[in-house]
Amino acid sequence: MRLAPVQIAEGWDYYCRVAETDVTARAKAAIAVAAGWREALDQAVAAVSPVAPDLTLLFAAWDYAEEFPDLAREAKARLGGTVIGCSGQGIIGPRREVEDQPALSLACFQLPGASLSAVRITNGDVQRRASRESWEEALETGAEDMNGIIVFAEPYFDCEPFLIAMSGFFPGLPILGGIASGDSRTARAAVFLDGEAYLEGAVAVVLRGDYTLRTVVSQGAAPIGEPWTITGATENIIETIGMRPAYQVLVETLMGLEPGQQLRAQQNLLVGLAVDEYKDEFRRGDFLIRNLVGADRERGLLAINAYPRTGQTLQFQMRDAAAADEDLRELLQRFKSEAGEGTAVGGLLCSCNGRGAGLFGAPDHDALAVADMLGDVPVAGFFCNGEIGPIGQRTFLHGFTASLGLIVRKP
Repeated sequence: MRLAPVQIAEGWDYYCRVAETDVTARAKAAIAVAAGWREALDQAVAAVSPVAPDLTLLFAAWDYAEEFPDLAREAKARLGGTVIGCSGQGIIGPRREVEDQPALSLACFQLPGASLSAVRITNGDVQRRASRESWEEALETGAEDMNGIIVFAEPYFDCEPFLIAMSGFFPGLPILGGIASGDSRTARAAVFLDGEAYLEGAVAVVLRGDYTLRTVVSQGAAPIGEPWTITGATENIIETIGMRPAYQVLVETLMGLEPGQQLRAQQNLLVGLAVDEYKDEFRRGDFLIRNLVGADRERGLLAINAYPRTGQTLQFQMRDAAAADEDLRELLQRFKSEAGEGTAVGGLLCSCNGRGAGLFGAPDHDALAVADMLGDVPVAGFFCNGEIGPIGQRTFLHGFTASLGLIVRKP
């Protein structure tokens, strides 16, 4: 592998002053590229200095895997506070996404008035904890104190059962993160927590106190046609839509598109399932996007990788580079309009490893979109094997998604 010279993206510095207490929240983020992790860590730590972080997000390329234990210990010793993160096939920092090179990124948060619980979660926890009280014990805090959870897991962690439990016991709690990536041949990856590197399980930090987590979950799809009501479904099979064969409705939807859009949709067709049936109007972000995995023309059936319900609203979707760009920018603009300029202290960006230059044809797409839309908010992250983020009141595991978590001061 040919390595670029050691280089570092500018560390973004951001302050959020709270007038009534005259306390300043502060964040800095940086990304460094170097053949050795020590050099990369030196560069990144220098860029985020002099922040004394309460929370640090750490992401490191699998190129450093043999020395992950040393990297995790050194990062904890030099930064202090809570240090949490994982490995990635690609590493994300301010305005930059590094693919196919060894790199490391940091996002450091100084959060006066915050309280953090950092924990490790195993598959055993997922299997044996079956009550809200048992999960409060595992997360080291009561439900009423939780403002958000950031979580990273290795690929063999029981992530979907974990998220089902979290959504069931703590509905509406924002949870964001991703499945670590690393060695594509063995699907091995690592997670980091307070000076330790683990090849099994998940790590999480619970945000409490004066800050909460706001999320932007862009599933990279654009709606086509009109919303419909599912009138017949069994397990993952959609039988009828609007009292007609599901396959027939799909064909009519495609035939109603403009020729150029029709070609795009045929190559990248998906299904969106509404997560809240009580909305008067559906828009981006209201649908859980899932793959269309099969069709039976003769019987009029569609198979998807989800379990739809009779009575649930469905809208067909398409995904390509243009749709993914449009979706992300629209959702970022909505966040900006609703939350207000300068709201976020800093953020975490988890992008699917199917995005990046391979999807968009050029590097840095998601990182640049966040910077373009939200300004100089310090952001670090990685390319995932699966992205975690809420749609409505529940948290899901996604694919081809950009999940952005923003730490903000509570109103």
